[in-house]
Amino acid sequence: MKTSVCLLAFLLTTAALAQTRPDLITPYERSQGRQTATYAEIIDYYRLLDRQFEQAKLVDVGKTDVGQPLHVFLLAADKVFTARPDRVTLLINNGIHPGEPEGIDACLMMARDLLLTNKLPKNVLLAIVPVLNVGGCLNRGVSRVNQNGPETYGFRGNARNLNLNRDFIKADAENTRSFQALFQQLKPQVLIDNHTSNGADYQHVVTYFSTQKDKLHPALSGYMTKTFQPDLDKVLTARGFPPAPYVNHPKDTPESGLLGYNDSPRYSTGYAALFNCFGFTLETHMWKDYPARVKGSYAFDEAVLRLCERDASQILANKRRADAAVSQQTTFALNYRLDRSQTDTITFLGYEAGYKPSEVSGLRRLYYDRSKPFTKRIPYQNTFVADLELTKPQAYLIPQAWSEILALLKRNGVQMKRLTSDTLITVSAYYLDEYRTSPRPYEGHYPHSGVKVRTETQRIQFYKGDYLIPTNQPANRYLIETLEPQALDSFFAWNFFDSILDQKEYFSDYIFEDTAAELLRNDPALRQKLADKRASDKAFAENADAQLSFIYKQTPYFEKTVNRYPVFRLERAR
Repeated sequence: MKTSVCLLAFLLTTAALAQTRPDLITPYERSQGRQTATYAEIIDYYRLLDRQFEQAKLVDVGKTDVGQPLHVFLLAADKVFTARPDRVTLLINNGIHPGEPEGIDACLMMARDLLLTNKLPKNVLLAIVPVLNVGGCLNRGVSRVNQNGPETYGFRGNARNLNLNRDFIKADAENTRSFQALFQQLKPQVLIDNHTSNGADYQHVVTYFSTQKDKLHPALSGYMTKTFQPDLDKVLTARGFPPAPYVNHPKDTPESGLLGYNDSPRYSTGYAALFNCFGFTLETHMWKDYPARVKGSYAFDEAVLRLCERDASQILANKRRADAAVSQQTTFALNYRLDRSQTDTITFLGYEAGYKPSEVSGLRRLYYDRSKPFTKRIPYQNTFVADLELTKPQAYLIPQAWSEILALLKRNGVQMKRLTSDTLITVSAYYLDEYRTSPRPYEGHYPHSGVKVRTETQRIQFYKGDYLIPTNQPANRYLIETLEPQALDSFFAWNFFDSILDQKEYFSDYIFEDTAAELLRNDPALRQKLADKRASDKAFAENADAQLSFIYKQTPYFEKTVNRYPVFRLERAR
């Protein structure tokens, strides 16, 4: 690895620290920027800080898939390690992809420096997840061929080979369930998720995307885009890390323009947004040397912390306003898409790209020429619009049989009531008329998309212990995004309700032939429907089984529960 300005600065800092507190030199510093800390070293270091400083506390918050606990490291100037309404909670998540470990090492040093210098903000509780993907951190190797250091690092998949940054709604991993419980306990106003990029080459060390602004309540969105982000960018530029939006480009090279990132609820910042917490996914550039990336991560995380300290009262007021508004909100937007008619421009620090014959294939290949840096204004599209709007019901009703769904709702802070007696209730019931299912597995599921529903008013028997979920609560956005089947990351989309898609009872052709004939003799309307269907569909007219099935579905014998979605909408107050 080449010695850089960042590495020289780091060596001077480490040398000074070694004179005063050699016990607090991190594993990364001890390796002179070549190594990231192992899982055992990370937890041991935070335990050391916990023992030596009263303002620090390492807490075991739950399970992970590999058997090790999930931890959070809490820093509080007043030594009170719980969330309070009078101070901001900043939650920093590390190691969701342990092969992208800059945040892990940066947070170890930042926590130490805050404690040594006694510069913890009094109005911010800082909560650091040392490593979310513990199994991936233990699975150490060299799997990221495009990355410039460290020498070894963790793996992207967790112990179940799940990508945890696609798991925030389905919560298949114990890691994610523990994180959700932690998130609901802390109720943070601001989130950082530390990552490393892949893709194009360019001059920026630091790129990031924020929670998609068009999904946020206006109080949060306006403050984030007009105050917080501009000031964050100024601080980063002053510290030698001029940022750019996450480099998501539609064509071969970034100068063609960048696109905003649609962080749906499966992602960390998209999940946080459901609870009126705005967030940032930091993406340091993979091909910059590792010390530069660690220093960029440190600069980013510290800058966000100081802005939270500066604007704590505003951040808290915005969150309270958004929570109150969402509790009363009646119409919700779903399934956002990029509005390509809206284009802005940004300053981008890139390298000229070119093409030359590949030494491997002999065909044309892309390369970037680092001897030809440029500064250009390039297009940036970051406006999103909703494809669907839904009006919330007065409440949802869910039978207690769906225990996995109910556990997810409870873990995410949803307020629910249990019915005290068996009751017939008039509800709106969805039927799933159309949907597409992925032909290949994705994160252990075959997700559904393109969902279309029809609604019937029905009188349904509910039982003592079934759940009624009112929609006058701050968790409304989470409820709408997970319980409405058309939503991109709904529980239906993630296959939690697939058992309702199976028909359980059928007919025997040779017996039902006589029953069907009698039904047609006695029901002229049914007879006409069958004739119309034959006239309009030649294949149907030539298929005896299809005609019997058509008649069967028009009779009381056909089960009403086929494709009936088992989350019911109570459209008026009981």
